[in-house]
Amino acid sequence: MAGLPRRIIKETQRLLQEPVPGIQAMPDESNARYFHVIVAGPAESPYEGGTFKLELFLPEEYPMSAPKVRFMTKIYHPNIDKLGRICLDILKGKEVASNLLSIHKKVHLEVANDVAEQWKVNESQAIQTAKAWTKLYASLDRE
Repeated sequence: MAGLPRRIIKETQRLLQEPVPGIQAMPDESNARYFHVIVAGPAESPYEGGTFKLELFLPEEYPMSAPKVRFMTKIYHPNIDKLGRICLDILKGKEVASNLLSIHKKVHLEVANDVAEQWKVNESQAIQTAKAWTKLYASLDRE
């Protein structure tokens, strides 16, 4: 971790010593600004039982600019686009652990895209689709 800002070193150490419940995050061996993240689908949500892989990258400007986060596991969510990018600016200025917790608890439905529109028009169908995608793409038994 030589050459990294002290804040990133401290946050990484804290994250490894005090993991966020429901989340595993490990810095990459070759680039300590890049994290491999696994998020358990929150209980009592359409994502319950799912295991979602994400990548998190801390840019040079961190913490003044938000980390780059992308879901690698396909997910049906109104705030996550087809490429897995989070569509709300909830990540700016927070520690890595707080960002991961925000992602884990994310339930906002304001983004204007086709998934959000489905959530507005027919919430029960959107929840069924989210559950189906979780089972199809994020279940441990599929691997």
